Amino acid sequence: MPDPRTDRYPVTQKYLMTRGQAINFPYKYFKTNFAKDDVFGVVIDMPLPSDVLTSMVCFINGAANLYFNNGSEYSGASQKYRNLVQATRIMVLNAKEILPKCEKTTSYDLPKGRAHHIFLLTKGGIYKTALLPGAIPEDQPELRTFYVLYQRVLGELRNCQLKDEADRRKNG
Repeated sequence: MPDPRTDRYPVTQKYLMTRGQAINFPYKYFKTNFAKDDVFGVVIDMPLPSDVLTSMVCFINGAANLYFNNGSEYSGASQKYRNLVQATRIMVLNAKEILPKCEKTTSYDLPKGRAHHIFLLTKGGIYKTALLPGAIPEDQPELRTFYVLYQRVLGELRNCQLKDEADRRKNG
């Protein structure tokens, strides 16, 4: 749980810098002519049990990385695993569906409690919404679908981690 005195997760400077770079990543990197409201990247802050906060960073090119509040990370899997690239691209392409549920923001607060913070990166700015897993209202099908899509990416990342670990053990 977060520190009850501050309701915040403990974070390292490395985590804050990496997360900030991801949220402010320039769309020009992708050399695509995006419309103002096309989503090219998604950053999702997800509080997990045992004082862990992870940020999943995904881009339109299929890149998906995890950054943890203790400074560790899991990155580079999209260079090896096609299933991860496909799941990530589908999620980012579908993120535009939740844009109407978001507010434009220039503030990137870390989550408090168990809510997931979702940042959509567009040419026209950064948009934010939050959701509480297990409590997404029935009348919010776009958020429910998006939640399923980003859980799929998270599952693919976990599969990649397990494959990488098995390869490390096999190759000594």
